[in-house]
Amino acid sequence: MAGIKVAKTGNEAMAEAMRQINPDVVAAYPITPATEIAQIFSQFVADGKVHTEFVAVESEHSAMSATMGASAAGARAMTATSSQGLALMNEMLHIASGLRLPIVMPEVNRALSAPINIHGDHSDTMASKDTGWLQINCENGQEAYDSIIQAIRICEHPDVMLPAIVSDDGFIISHCMEAIDILSDEEVKNFIGEYKPKRYLLDVAHPYTLGALDLQDYYFEHKRQEIEAMNNAGKVILEVAKEFGQKFGRHYGLFEEYKMDGAEVAILVMGSTAGTTKQIVNELRVKGIKAGLLRLRIFRPFPFSELAKALSNVKVLAVLDRSDAFNGFGGPLFEDVRAALYDLEKRPKMINYVFGLGGRDIGLEDIKGVYANLQNIAETGDIKQVVSYLGVRE
Repeated sequence: MAGIKVAKTGNEAMAEAMRQINPDVVAAYPITPATEIAQIFSQFVADGKVHTEFVAVESEHSAMSATMGASAAGARAMTATSSQGLALMNEMLHIASGLRLPIVMPEVNRALSAPINIHGDHSDTMASKDTGWLQINCENGQEAYDSIIQAIRICEHPDVMLPAIVSDDGFIISHCMEAIDILSDEEVKNFIGEYKPKRYLLDVAHPYTLGALDLQDYYFEHKRQEIEAMNNAGKVILEVAKEFGQKFGRHYGLFEEYKMDGAEVAILVMGSTAGTTKQIVNELRVKGIKAGLLRLRIFRPFPFSELAKALSNVKVLAVLDRSDAFNGFGGPLFEDVRAALYDLEKRPKMINYVFGLGGRDIGLEDIKGVYANLQNIAETGDIKQVVSYLGVRE
């Protein structure tokens, strides 16, 4: 069913999704470029457009702590953050996932200091990639809006019960306006349903202990359960996406394949850079060059087997990382993709580009240069440099 098209920035679209979800509790602390999400939502609270208890706290660490407390008590709870705010939450991120709290957190990708930088790269969410949170990375505001709504269903599924980060690129998406197809409030309400937790601390008729000391006797088993929940999440993500697509006509998967049929050279990337890459793929295809793009949407749980299948016939692959692993082998996305393809009998040659740190623009000519290098490798079999830094003044 078609919604209503309105002009909104990425931040406005995320806040609108939160309004329609109408969570019981939102605890938040402002940080650029995600400030507007909580700011706009707080206005919804003040205007009586939601029934949410809004808690203004003194830091992002406190924001996550309060959100966790509300979730543990049985509330549908949300927050929003970015960059250093996400880093300050890091201690609590592990606890939220370990306690199996289905918190959904809109997040705007921004560089981590130092030096101080307020613009978009993926260093913040990459620093949180192993905290036990699902990570959904969005190309545009429409996908951010849709993904937040879907994430509620995914996180609250009994086979998952884990928190999720839904992110988009700072300023590039968060502050830029686009046409967003907004669903009706009733459609969102019906899609997410009422939250009915199986266990919660305020259910005094069925008391239980949450957050107890857990030593050698059971800690390992509890973490294993958390890992299994993450394994379950991939299937649930696809189930929820399928239902969303059937009802509202917008379809999502673990990743997006763009002109990958018969592709011999391909780029794998996350976020808004995919839009720039698609234009170059179109130009190369007109010239008869078999170029393709794979945009990874779900970073956690990482779709190892699905990626291996999708990339098995590509000759040369470039993974573009908008963050660096600092003495890892390339960027963090490259490391995971390379591991996913390791067991293929016939796997593509792989190179890595770290790009766009601190929000530095990546243009059409940059992408053309990547594909030109891929074509050269496909023809000669010669990789001169596995890891390169695209657009930096060396």
